[in-house]
Amino acid sequence: MASEVQTYSAVFCFLLLSFHSANSESFIGVNYGQVADNLPPLEATVKLLQSTSIEKVRLYGADPAIIKALANTGIGIVIGAANGDIPALASDPNFAGNWVNSNVLAFYPASKIIVVTVGNEVVTLTDQSLAAQLVPAMQNVQNALNAASLGGKIKVSTVHSMAVLSASEPPSGGAFGYGDTMKGLLQFLSTNGAPLMINPYPFFAYRDDPRPETKAFCLFQPNAGRPDANTGIKYMNMWDAQLDAIYSALKSSGFKDVEIVVAETGWPYKGDSNEVGTTLENAKAYNGNLINHLRSKVGTPLMPGKSVDTYIFALYDEDLKPGPASERSFGLFMPDLSATYDVGLAKSTQTPAPTSSTPATTPAPTTSPKTPAPTTPVATPVNPAPTTPTINPVPSPVIAAGVPATAASSRRRPSPLLILAMVLAATLLGAHEHEHDTKLFRSSIEVINSIVAK
Repeated sequence: MASEVQTYSAVFCFLLLSFHSANSESFIGVNYGQVADNLPPLEATVKLLQSTSIEKVRLYGADPAIIKALANTGIGIVIGAANGDIPALASDPNFAGNWVNSNVLAFYPASKIIVVTVGNEVVTLTDQSLAAQLVPAMQNVQNALNAASLGGKIKVSTVHSMAVLSASEPPSGGAFGYGDTMKGLLQFLSTNGAPLMINPYPFFAYRDDPRPETKAFCLFQPNAGRPDANTGIKYMNMWDAQLDAIYSALKSSGFKDVEIVVAETGWPYKGDSNEVGTTLENAKAYNGNLINHLRSKVGTPLMPGKSVDTYIFALYDEDLKPGPASERSFGLFMPDLSATYDVGLAKSTQTPAPTSSTPATTPAPTTSPKTPAPTTPVATPVNPAPTTPTINPVPSPVIAAGVPATAASSRRRPSPLLILAMVLAATLLGAHEHEHDTKLFRSSIEVINSIVAK
């Protein structure tokens, strides 16, 4: 009996892990801005999203029409409280409760709201008075969600620019600025299991240093690499370097377990005549190679073997945005729903044309504190798993000749321990997929192992 339980449990755990790894690409999201007068109808936008491997949408506000239109699609939704709402959210718990009632409870769970962001790039504002109210505002929103029994299902965070770092070179030396403000914020995120949301833009790095080698480094293309003298790791792209700088800052602050989510990243496909790098070719190279990098699940040198949830900027151009032409030219899709360029997001293809690129990193020597997992060249398009993975059912027991069916089925009947293990694992897998709680998912395997050991 113990042997049978162990065998069946091992097979089930394998299928469970296979299902997890073959799951749709929950790490790919998109920003849906609305500063435009030519956006397609909501119904058409929802159909467009469903035709792609985009699993999540980030809104900059909490437009009820969009939230309602996304109901029953399974698409994760990030909604936002505006910077202007922060003082009231911080000072008045009733205001926070009403905000949650109007923008979350009115739509959840049909609309799969997964994160509420309180403010956008508040910490780095010149006027620090708003930043001082940020954590109290987030706490009141969290309290309102807790009161509705949604505290473990919907996370509360805020979004930062890369300027929140006081140091980013080398990546291992990443450190946060803004003292007590960041310390209080990180403590809130850690306590509530919420992610640190950041906006890395390699495009801006190239704009400020428009050398050919910087361009290649930012676009995941062949380059000489940039070594980190502290770790011996040679970084081959700006994406990995920026994310590892954030990770290092979290680690040095004592919060290495806080997850990182990329709230925005992208590359404009056109710009004014004096804007460097704003071409369709570069935009396609960056976003296409980024998606390939995420699909490879190689991760970064300091965070190997995982893909950070990433919201690409943006779904559509926003033609009413002020500033240079590049600000109005980040859209992956045009108002007529055609793709601005192909990066393999359509479910029918999901394999963008190869763009010249290079492995993400050069592994560090064995003396390095961290050695990244072997990398897969980003240039090789990685075909994603089917959106709905198909797991072949376990074949029915073969009944030996001359053995009554009832006897054979009796010997094959799973034990209560196996049934318990399967139910537990399936329950916790559901928690993982719907709440993105990787620690809970891992604990399911540990519990199954302990059951098998008995």
